[in-house]
Amino acid sequence: MTSRWLGRCPECGTWNSLTEEAVPQVRPAVGASGSRNTVSAPVGPVATIGGDSEQRISSGLHEMDRVLGGGIVPGSLVLIGGDPGIGKSTLLTQIAHRVAEASPSPTLYVTGEESPRQVRLRCERLGTLAQGLLVAGATDLGTILHHIQSCRPVLAVVDSIQTTYDGTLETAPGTVSQLRQTAHALAGVARELGTAVFLIGHVTKEGVLAGPRVLEHMVDTVLYFEGDRHQSYRVLRAVKNRFGPTDELGLFEMHDDGLHEVENASAALLAERRPDFSGSAVTATLEGTRPLLVEVQALVTRSFLTSPRRVVNGFDYNRANMIMAVLEKRMGLRLGEQDVFLNVAGGVRVIEPAADLAVALAIASSYRDTPLPADAVVVGEVGLGGEVRSVVHIERRLREAQRQGFSRALVPKSSRVAGRDGMGTVRVATVKDAIDTALIRPGEDGQCEQ
Repeated sequence: MTSRWLGRCPECGTWNSLTEEAVPQVRPAVGASGSRNTVSAPVGPVATIGGDSEQRISSGLHEMDRVLGGGIVPGSLVLIGGDPGIGKSTLLTQIAHRVAEASPSPTLYVTGEESPRQVRLRCERLGTLAQGLLVAGATDLGTILHHIQSCRPVLAVVDSIQTTYDGTLETAPGTVSQLRQTAHALAGVARELGTAVFLIGHVTKEGVLAGPRVLEHMVDTVLYFEGDRHQSYRVLRAVKNRFGPTDELGLFEMHDDGLHEVENASAALLAERRPDFSGSAVTATLEGTRPLLVEVQALVTRSFLTSPRRVVNGFDYNRANMIMAVLEKRMGLRLGEQDVFLNVAGGVRVIEPAADLAVALAIASSYRDTPLPADAVVVGEVGLGGEVRSVVHIERRLREAQRQGFSRALVPKSSRVAGRDGMGTVRVATVKDAIDTALIRPGEDGQCEQ
C-alpha cells in the first residue's frame, strides 16, 4: 500500500501492477455519551432460526444438481470459471432456460461481453427460447441491480463479473476494487431478494480464476468448467460449496445443439479404449460419492535428449515423477534414459492417490511393451518404499468396475474386500507384485482369488 502512484511495486518489483482504490470517508454517528449509535441485529437461540430447510431449485440438468449438492440454493452466489470457449455461457444459458420453463418467476441473463442479439442467436441454436428467459445488455452495476430488483427473477446470470463495473469507483472494470465491490453488491441483492446469482469469471493462463482470492471467499460456491476445446467432453467440478460436497463431478458432452449430460460416464470415457495396446491401465477413481472408471495411458520411448521429456496431462506432475522414481529405484526400470508421456483419456483430471498403481502399471507396461489384461481394473496408492497402500471405499469402486464388465481387480493387500460373484481379486503388497502379476506374457494366466 502506498499513498502515491508508483510505476513499479516496491514489494514485488513488478511494473504497472498498482491499482488506485478510493477509501470513502465514513463518519460514525456519535451519541450523547460519546459512543457510536449502532443498531444491532436481533440475537436469539440457533434452534429458533429458520426452522424449515429452504427448498432447492432444480437446474434442469442432473449433473449440475449433483455438483451443487442437490440443486440451486435460493439467494446463493455462484462463481463459475473456465477457459475461453469451453462452454460456460452455453451451460448457463441452458440452465436459465430450463429454470424459466419450470418456474412461474422469470430468469434474467445479463450480458456484458455480447449484445442481446448475439445471445438471441445462441438461444436459437440451443433451442432455449423460453418466454420467461429475460435478456439485458448491461455492464453498469447500478443498472444490473435495478433489473434484478424490478424483475425479481428466480435466477440471474451475470456474464461476466470482469466486465461489470461500479461508476462510483475511478478504476477500470476487472480491477481488484471493482471485482470486490460488484461481487459484494450482487451478494447483497441475492440474499435480500432470494435470487440465485451465477457469475461467470475469467481465468488466467495458469487456469485459476482471475482477480483477488477474496472474490472466491465472498461467493457461496466456486465451480470450474474444464476440458479440452478440441474434445467433446466437459467436466464440471466444485472447489468450494457452502451447501454441499466439494468433490463432486459432472460430465457433459458438447454437441451442435449445446451440452448433453453423460449418464454413464464410465462407459463414455472407456468407449474408445484399445486394451490390446501396451501402456493402458484402467483405474476406479472416486469423485465425491460417484465412482468413475478412467483410462490411464503411458508412452515410454528412448530419449535422444540430455534431459528426457516428462509430459503429464490429467494427473499431478510431481506425483507422476515420484512414481517414476519408485519404478526406477525399486523395480530397476531405467526411466532416466526414456521420454515418458502420461495422459488421462477423456480430458478428466484425477487428483486422488488411488490412481497411483494404475500410473505405475501403465508406465511399466509401455516400458516392457506388454499389454495389461483387458478385463482388469487397478486401484491402489503407491508409497516411496514401493508398497501398495489401501484406499477408501474400495467396494464402491469394484462395484462400478463389475457393472462395466471387468472381471478381475488388482487391489492393495491390506484392503478389506468381500468376495464378489463373477469378479476375481488379486491382492498385491508391492508394485513389484503388481507388475509381476499384471504383465503376463501370452500363454500365461494370472492367479485370482475368488
